[in-house]
Amino acid sequence: MIHNLLVANRGEIARRVFRSCRDAGIGTTAVFSDADAAAPHTREADVAVRLPGDAPGETYLRAELIVKAAADAGADAVHPGYGFLSENAAFARAVLDAGLTWIGPPPAAIETMGSKVESKRIMAAAGVPVLSELDPASVTGADLPLLVKASAGGGGRGMRVVRELDELAEAVESARAEAGSAFGDPTVFCERYLETGRHIEVQVLADSHGTVWAVGERECSIQRRHQKVVEEAPSPFVDDAMRAELFDAARKAASAIDYVGAGTVEFLAGPDGRFYFLEMNTRLQVEHPVTENVTGLDLVALQLSVAQGAKLAPEPPAPQGHSIEVRLYAEDPAAGWQPQSGTLHTFEVPGVDREFTHGAGLRLDSGVESGSVVGVHYDPMLAKVITWAPTRDEAARRLATALAAAKIHGVVTNRDLLVNILRHEAFLAGETDTAFFDRHGLGTLAKPLAGGDAEKLSALAAALADAAGNRVAATTLGRLPSGWRNVRSASQRKVFTRGDTTHEVRYSLTRDGLRAEGYDDVRLVSAEPARVVLDVGGLRRTFTVARHGDKSFVDSVLGSVAFTAEPRFADPSAALAAGSLVAPMPGTVVRLAVGVGDTVAAGDPLLWLEAMKMEHRIAAPADGVVTELPVEVGLQVEVGTILAVVGERA
Repeated sequence: MIHNLLVANRGEIARRVFRSCRDAGIGTTAVFSDADAAAPHTREADVAVRLPGDAPGETYLRAELIVKAAADAGADAVHPGYGFLSENAAFARAVLDAGLTWIGPPPAAIETMGSKVESKRIMAAAGVPVLSELDPASVTGADLPLLVKASAGGGGRGMRVVRELDELAEAVESARAEAGSAFGDPTVFCERYLETGRHIEVQVLADSHGTVWAVGERECSIQRRHQKVVEEAPSPFVDDAMRAELFDAARKAASAIDYVGAGTVEFLAGPDGRFYFLEMNTRLQVEHPVTENVTGLDLVALQLSVAQGAKLAPEPPAPQGHSIEVRLYAEDPAAGWQPQSGTLHTFEVPGVDREFTHGAGLRLDSGVESGSVVGVHYDPMLAKVITWAPTRDEAARRLATALAAAKIHGVVTNRDLLVNILRHEAFLAGETDTAFFDRHGLGTLAKPLAGGDAEKLSALAAALADAAGNRVAATTLGRLPSGWRNVRSASQRKVFTRGDTTHEVRYSLTRDGLRAEGYDDVRLVSAEPARVVLDVGGLRRTFTVARHGDKSFVDSVLGSVAFTAEPRFADPSAALAAGSLVAPMPGTVVRLAVGVGDTVAAGDPLLWLEAMKMEHRIAAPADGVVTELPVEVGLQVEVGTILAVVGERA
């Protein structure tokens, strides 16, 4: 019997496991880095043990520290979650050697499937279809396009698509560096890349008595940087005949390695319906909630039961309805998926069913809450928002509506992208292969929900809310409207920016009401510091406004907008020299490609930053000469730090 369980992880997966433990009457122990000292998962556990440091290599990847934490806290079992050490056979052995219960498969199974090269050989021998492995040293033009892939780990790290032979060497070097940093193993291999494949995976669950369940399939084809963004169950691509073949292959894969516990067998399917083994994740998947929602199973509870020797029923329950999950990331899709960091001032998703029940309309698995700080040390995923409905169309509509109404203030996210995907006619038609972003255009899909006139109205609302706030704070003149005059005077002026767009709002508040330049059909109904109501051409619209420093966050049914208020007087010292390249995010300089005096062409790599477990390439903006390079490998930089200066050629 398990009495107290330590989760060797952080964020939403730690909270998710704790939920099932509470339901089962099992005590909980958390581990936390210094960066996570105030994180929700740290507070929610019965006991929390500090892992000194911030970076994963100092904390969550230190097996000996985690085993000691379990002993110190009196835990008798360890759940690895996903990522970090979840697929590390040596860690699993260390847990077992310490006399603890391991919530996962046997170490030998982890070890076998941990090498994508070796696992493919075993799968082929078991009769599971596979893509042939290619040696990077012998690749020819006929093999293109191909995928360079890390042998260990997952989550899109250590993966590069190569379409030209002269790109191969850099892709291999970059993939090796990223894989070594993320997983401690720089081994990579190549395989044929299917441009328009479908990423289909089968959830398996096996007990120690010989029963292997193929619980159901999920489709996870919409991805960025080979990381999943939208997941659903069942797949709109899979018919009954294909499903039977997938389930048979998944059971063969699990049986071939004597698997026990929860795992996922991943396949890549071509347009013709033929599918190939990609890998087996020997752990719980990020997207497991969609399978739970359609089956009514609690997969974490089943993991705990199997680890304690329980027998599974002969067959899993049949799925019902449809479930869709989206991953909400702190990132800017329109800026090359650039990760974001900072304080998440507000995080509210309306309509969430807090109870963990089959058929719940809306579920939120989150590692953050209002006030959380999004740092640079970990993956930028904030939460998973999941819905269930009787039909796929209804599930997509419910999820899109909830996301559009969410209040997310403080960091840029991919929320608008997710809503646009869920409402896209191709998605609703089930046309969701891995080329979805390329086919439909990231610029179109990442387009803000509140653009054009909606953005313009939101800027007016922000200006009026600001004026209302000033009025409330005023100590003289009986709190009259900002800029109020007994006789007509100059308009009030407020300037907001959103990306590359500037909104100059000029308005006056008179006895006759609002006079705003460029807003002829707009009438002010009411204005408070946090709420503005406008009559727009006879339609009454409500805008809620929150201010944090120079940022104004405006939410309405038209969409959410984050504005930066321009200062009344610019600081001339803030101007950058021409050709300066600044850090787009906090991170660590991990590689340099140039030195001072080198000649570069537009697009040439200058250096790489590592942030949020990914490498980010900093390239020359134009042809020129590197005149300044004030950084070195290992240096940690903040947003806005000058990384290099590229001047004109002599």
